[in-house]
Amino acid sequence: MSKENLQRWYDFVENHDQQALADMLADDVVFHSPVVHTPQEGKAITFAYLSAAGNVLGGDHFSYVGEWVSESGAVIEFVTEIDGIKIDGIDMITWNADGKIVEFRVMVRPLKAVNKVHEMMGLMLDKMKKRA
Repeated sequence: MSKENLQRWYDFVENHDQQALADMLADDVVFHSPVVHTPQEGKAITFAYLSAAGNVLGGDHFSYVGEWVSESGAVIEFVTEIDGIKIDGIDMITWNADGKIVEFRVMVRPLKAVNKVHEMMGLMLDKMKKRA
């Protein structure tokens, strides 16, 4: 089941289909950000963070370079570059029995990259709030 779920995630990353992202998220999904110290609970806030992350991190330099898959989840390693800063990190995704994402955890390194992601995500989330 996780391979199919993971493929749906890869399809979203490639196509940025916002409806596909909404359809993947469970109502009670929990998002763990590398720059926010508390878990973000619920579909709306997780959708906002993942949409913003797709815009911030998902540029021309972004690629997934490794994956580890279990029955109910996956860890996928990514690399990208923003403003000359090389970023490397992982997405840890857990799915429920219905194939919905129930937990999404992002880890990023090095510290310079965390700081850049924090800056860019803040700007993107502000921009998204102004459009809403």
